[in-house]
Amino acid sequence: MATSSLLRHQIIKNLTAQHSENVADAALNLWTQMATQIISIIGESGFDSLYARSAFLTQSTFPWFATASPSSSTQRFASLKTSFEQQTPAQASEANHLLLMTFTDILASLIGEPLTTRILRSAWGVDASDKSGKEFKID
Repeated sequence: MATSSLLRHQIIKNLTAQHSENVADAALNLWTQMATQIISIIGESGFDSLYARSAFLTQSTFPWFATASPSSSTQRFASLKTSFEQQTPAQASEANHLLLMTFTDILASLIGEPLTTRILRSAWGVDASDKSGKEFKID
């Protein structure tokens, strides 16, 4: 299980580090892709609940982070994008990294590490070439 956790964390670290400019759009893209996959499994209300909890926990480290609940599925990440656009790229990237880690940690505790990692790989087009998590390729 530790290997999968390391792989999941490494995937998130690498994806969030790739986008030093326009962090808000890159974050929105990652969240939208992930949401599509997860909603198909746990539904919109399940996803929204996990996201709200993760946002609330992230706000303790980044008080500026908005935790507004989505008014509709088309506006699900509007406050996320707005929050990130108002920060420096470094601050927005750190907050997005923590938010993704928190969200996937909670998800993994509910549905298991292997399924969580599989969902992330599918959502983000990550092909793991090594089960130990030492190497992977992003399509």
